[in-house]
Parts: sequence; C-alpha cells; structure tokens
Amino acid sequence: MKNVPFKGIIAYPITPFDDHEKVNIPLFKHLVERLITSGSHGLAPLGSTGVMPYLSDEEKEAVTEATIEQVKGRIPTLVGVSNLTTEKTIHHARFAEKAGADAVMIIPMSYWKLTDDEIVAHYDAVAGKISIPIMAYNNPATSGVDMSPALLKRLFEIPNVTMIKESSGDVQRMHYLRRELGEDVAFYNGSNPLALAAFSAGARGWCTAAPNLIPELNISLYNAVEEGNLGKAKDIFYQQFDLLKFIVSKGLPRAVKAGLSILGEDGGSLRSPLQPLIESESEELKKILSGLR
Repeated sequence: MKNVPFKGIIAYPITPFDDHEKVNIPLFKHLVERLITSGSHGLAPLGSTGVMPYLSDEEKEAVTEATIEQVKGRIPTLVGVSNLTTEKTIHHARFAEKAGADAVMIIPMSYWKLTDDEIVAHYDAVAGKISIPIMAYNNPATSGVDMSPALLKRLFEIPNVTMIKESSGDVQRMHYLRRELGEDVAFYNGSNPLALAAFSAGARGWCTAAPNLIPELNISLYNAVEEGNLGKAKDIFYQQFDLLKFIVSKGLPRAVKAGLSILGEDGGSLRSPLQPLIESESEELKKILSGLR
C-alpha cells in the first residue's frame, strides 16, 4: 500500500487542561509518552478524544508541535486538522505537515448540510495543498455528516486520500469498502464496540482512546487477529467490551480522564461545558477497571 503509514492500534491522547482551563502541554506530553511506551502503533492527537473543536488555532498548533516533539519519530503520527471551512482546514493541514506529521485526518465538519460534491471538493482542495496522506473520517455522531459508502469510494479516488476511518457503527460499510475497493483498501475502525468485527472485515487498524486505560488488552487483540487466532481474539475482545461501551456512552474525554485518575494518573481537567463524571459513573468505571486487573 502506498502512503499508508498506519497499522494496528492508533491511540488517541486526551487534551488535558489545568485548573484555569488552559491546555496543559507538559501533562499532554507525559500522557503521549504513556501511549508510546505501552506499545501503541500510532498516535492521533486532535480527534474527538482530544476535544479538537474546543481548541483555538494556537492551541491546536501547540498540541501538534508537542506531539511531534514527544514522539520523536518512534511511531507515526496522525494529526486531526478538521475545520468548518476549507481555508482553515488547509491551514492546519499545512501546519501539521510542516511540523512533521506523517498524515492528517479530516472529518467534514458542517453547520449547513453539505452535498457530496461539496465534500469531495473540500478534500480535494486540502489534498492539493499538502504532500502527506489524508485519512477521511466518517463519524456522523460527532460531525452531523454521514458519508455514504459511495461517497467514501469517491474520496478514495483523490490521490492523497489513502485511508478511511469508519465510525458510523455499521460494520457492513467496511465489508462494502473491501468489496468495492479490493484488498489494498486501507480502512480503519473508529467504533470501539465493533473492534473485533471490524478486524474480521479486514480493517487495517483500530483508532481508539482505550489505550489510555487498557493498552495491553487492545494490543493483545490486534496481535491475536494478526496471528489468525480468532478464538483468542474473541476472548480478549469480550474482556474489554464493557469498558469500550462505557467510555463511548459517557463521552471519551470525560471517561478517559476519570479512568486515568482511577489508575493513579493525572488526566488534567476538562474544558467547559464538559464536566467530570458524576460519582456513580466513576464508581461504575472503577468496578469495570478493577475487573480487568
């Protein structure tokens, strides 16, 4: 596969804030280092887990630079550069490339409902301004835009768009992509509860915030899939299933921060309007995590 630098577990770091709701870059670097040393195969800052839409342009750039500085080329980096406008998306994509990112990820953020032609033109315009590959990201729950399999197929015709992350929760779309685009299609799972099904459908990797809390289980699942040991993969997946459902249902930034605290790690604060998990939710998470030790 050309221009496809990612395979395996691609971890999402949270963006931690201090008590004044300012981005805490030193803590961010520490959390990035945890993800690297625990075995993640790639790193993807500025996604949903990293509350990218809540950050200013300057903060996004600071997080991008901090990521590249901390990673030091040890694993590939996939930087989220999405914005409402094509102009701003191009700006952040070019900044990420200059900073040293291996690829960028773009989700079609929208206030007005975009047509398929507008979405294709958006990706094509960004692709024409950078030389690193693009991962097209479909997540209707957060973006309000559901890119159909037919649209994703069109996006894959843009030379720089070499990867697709599918987070609609419909595993049949992954089977469609494999059937329509062949064995060389590089698609990735972004729906945590579908991790096993997605790998079975041929997903090249799993983009997830779970390695912040359970990296061993996430990586063991991928290794079992690579070994072709489906029985082992099922056992490992079902061990982590309750946690995967929990962090999605409670909101990734909230749940990961709470989980880090339970594990004795500083996850920083949240930025308003996000609020910490309530006590009963934290107790539920503690029970789930304790059952995995």
